[in-house]
Amino acid sequence: MSDNIFTGCIPALMTPCSADRQPDFDALVAKGRELVDLGMSGVVYCGSMGDWPLLSEAQRQEGVARLVEAGVPTIVGTGAINTREAVSYAAHAAKVGAQGLMVIPRVLSRGTSAAAQKSHFSAILDAAPKLPAVIYNSPYYGFATRADLFFELRHKYSNLIGFKEFGGADDLRYAAENITSQDEDVTLMVGVDTTVYHGFVNCGATGAITGIGNALPREVLQLVSLSQQAAKGDVKARRLAMELEEALGVLSSFDEGGDLVLYYKHLMVLNGDAEYALHFNETDALNDSQRHYVESQYALFRTWYASWSASL
Repeated sequence: MSDNIFTGCIPALMTPCSADRQPDFDALVAKGRELVDLGMSGVVYCGSMGDWPLLSEAQRQEGVARLVEAGVPTIVGTGAINTREAVSYAAHAAKVGAQGLMVIPRVLSRGTSAAAQKSHFSAILDAAPKLPAVIYNSPYYGFATRADLFFELRHKYSNLIGFKEFGGADDLRYAAENITSQDEDVTLMVGVDTTVYHGFVNCGATGAITGIGNALPREVLQLVSLSQQAAKGDVKARRLAMELEEALGVLSSFDEGGDLVLYYKHLMVLNGDAEYALHFNETDALNDSQRHYVESQYALFRTWYASWSASL
């Protein structure tokens, strides 16, 4: 079993919509292929960025199958309200040849119960025993996976190889101190765009799953590369990584909020990706103030980045 998929930089793909607000799988595959060709290690589909609660089981599985068929290394999100459906995503991922699983906690029903989550995680890992998997830890799912549960699961399931942390800087530190430092074979993935430098340099992360990287792939790939070099003690890379992450700060911070997909789809439209103009729900849209703010911040970053790059 290889864990190479959980290294480097991996965008969590958003799902583009057709004019009738249905998934545009051709555009999804084209974007996945484009991002991998630019240097991304693979893609995630369907995590929160992919609007998994808004898609049917058949739609999600079609998106996965289409990406894999196109040769895009794909990590499959298993988010679901019930375990039966989560298991179906894991089994389907293994069947079509996906490269990994992002194991998402059970939500709503007994979501705060450690016993229920253990059973939920176990069923998913059982359904695809040959697929490398990471547990997705996020406060937005209402459950925090801690070291005792993680290693209880890892002892039984060899395909559980890592931890994707979306809780922020303190939770990344917890994962580094209590999980990945306990077992050098466990990988840590940065899960929120504001903590890339901290994750690689201070917490020993091996990869980052990104939202803003959909809109700014080259810049985020550069940030990851600089952070990896800084983690090895490179003084110049450390300074440059901190400068770049600070300049990206506002745009990256949208990853922490409930409107993240709205913001990042809008940035992609500004880039010329018209396929991302619509959302599945007609009422899901940025208001005028939000739109003006993100556009001004995007223009500011573009101006800064052109000057910064020229000075290197």
